[in-house]
Amino acid sequence: MAAEPGGGHQLRSGFAAELEQLRLQVEVMTVRVGEALERMSVVLRTADRVVAEAALAADDDVDAMLVSLTERCYDLIRREAPVASDLRFLVSVLRVLEELERIGDLSLRVVKQAPELYLVTGHPAMFRTLLDMADVAQALYRTAVDAWSSQDPALAQTLADRNRVMDGHYAALLDHILGLDGPRAAQLAVVSVLVGRALERIADHTVIIGERLRYLLTGDPAHLAAEVR
Repeated sequence: MAAEPGGGHQLRSGFAAELEQLRLQVEVMTVRVGEALERMSVVLRTADRVVAEAALAADDDVDAMLVSLTERCYDLIRREAPVASDLRFLVSVLRVLEELERIGDLSLRVVKQAPELYLVTGHPAMFRTLLDMADVAQALYRTAVDAWSSQDPALAQTLADRNRVMDGHYAALLDHILGLDGPRAAQLAVVSVLVGRALERIADHTVIIGERLRYLLTGDPAHLAAEVR
């Protein structure tokens, strides 16, 4: 049976609509992960057990979205056999989904330290450093989300430079840890390293989202170098 005139155009328009829907669904997942970071920040500041439990429960939604959207990407690749920019988009979405899920998992790593956070609050300078790290991580994440939503490569480009602030905070945290002494120094060091390292990695993953967006928009593989860590 011969194809109807304009049928190819209609199919192409349908595929474009599916890609746009997928992009918007990724934005929904960014909102869920952003909420996870908000809960993480509350737990870090207050060690609130109720918020911690809510954070643990909400992680299932993020995991479910990762599975659903990953399957959607593979289905589109199978059905449409995309090439060029469309394929680059789908491959980039797959990577961004992984980064979002990792950010969510890292926020839970902080949340799970809630029972031990009283140790950190007893050392104001160290606690302040961790709070500063959490603020930087959230700010970088918001920038990454805004860049994705607006498809803005210039905004994404700012992430790597701003991440150097996090590197400075992490170095300060290590200095605090090296200066610890007393009977609970080892326990405090472990908690601080776990929390600090998770916050640093959250920032790193936001940078990868930014670089993946720049690759998506420009096709320049040089932007993928940030993913090699």
